[in-house]
Order: sequence, then C-alpha cells, then structure tokens
Amino acid sequence: MANQAYLSIWLKEFTEESMLAQFGDFLGTVPFSAKQPGFTHLEIRAVDSTETPVYEQDLRSFPLEAAGILELAKDYVHDDCSCDVRSHWDLWAFEGEPLTSQQLPQALSLLCNGEHYDDGFWKVNGHLEVSFGFEHLFTGHGGVLGIRQIARPAPQNQEESDFLESMAKPANLLLYKEKTRENIKALFDWVRRMEKALPIERLRLWSEGEENFEARLEEILAAR
Repeated sequence: MANQAYLSIWLKEFTEESMLAQFGDFLGTVPFSAKQPGFTHLEIRAVDSTETPVYEQDLRSFPLEAAGILELAKDYVHDDCSCDVRSHWDLWAFEGEPLTSQQLPQALSLLCNGEHYDDGFWKVNGHLEVSFGFEHLFTGHGGVLGIRQIARPAPQNQEESDFLESMAKPANLLLYKEKTRENIKALFDWVRRMEKALPIERLRLWSEGEENFEARLEEILAAR
C-alpha cells in the first residue's frame, strides 16, 4: 500500500464542552473537491478503536457541510470518543506519455480524538488529525524532485522504469515539478487556515515514508 501523509494537531484548550465546536471549526477549513464536495461519511467510536461504532452514517448520497456533521454528532460526542469524517479535495495527478496532469478528487480522513479515548490516543496522534492522501502527490516518485541528490535504486518493475524514462524528458520533468509544487502549496495554504481557525499549541506534518516530511516539502518548494 502506498505511503500516506498526515497532519497531527494539539490544541491549547480542549475539553469535552469545547470538543464539538472546535471540531466544527476544523471541518470548516476543508477545501472540498469541486467534483465531490461535502463530507461523505461520519463514524464515531467510544472507548477505543476495537469497539463497534456508536454512530455511523454513509453520506455519499447527500454530502453535508460542517454544520450538518455537528448536528448528527452532537448527541454522541464525549471526551471518550473519536470522530472520523471523510471527504475529498483536489490535487494534481499525472498520467500518460507525453505526461499530462489534471486535478482529481483525493480521499481525506479527518479525526477528532477525545482525551479519554483509547488510553490517551491524542497524546501521540493529536486532538485533531488529517490524512491528506498519498505521500507521493507531495514528494513525487523516485527522488526526482528537490535539491538534494537521492540515491536511486534500480527500477524494481516496468512501471518504475517507465516513470524514470518519462522524467528523463525535460518537458515531463518540468510539468511534474510545477504541479507537485502546487499540491504542496495547497497543503500549506490549508494548514495556515487551520492555524487561524484554531487555538493550536503545536502541530506536526508527517508521513509514512519520509523521516522529515515537512522539511522534504520545503526542499521541493525551494528547488528551481
């Protein structure tokens, strides 16, 4: 499975009484996909992740805004709960030869973790968490982006070989750089909106494949 990219957020003030409102402020920052707007799934678990959800609703046939999610969740959210809301946002993706790009909906998962949920799950993962989608939409494949020279192993399959052959063409590499940088800027713009909307104590951008995901993104933006 491809690596995912995440943001964990710890808030300065987070109580059972403020939890739902702050989750709403968080959801209000989401940049919905133009083709698939709205929140499409809500799941609430109590106690820990092994428990059956206390509430679950598939919203794909009638996607909701943040206010609608809060209305559904208000009777179930306590400080021993975790809320998981699903949505989509648009990022540039690539295909074909010559290389083409288009903005496509990418899956999002947005979590709100009460402080008594799952033995303090929030301490490591944050009061709020975003799964942004595939890491390579921001870092690229094969180490072809950025300033530093990354040791590239020999291609492991025909798909990897075809990608590196495509990136050897200057026009393809330029397009790949430009659109990946736009994805990074979209991510950073969203984080800035969260910082304005929420009383954030600290946050952490991270991914499953990068030792320092945020530094890698900054490096790709800085490369010319």
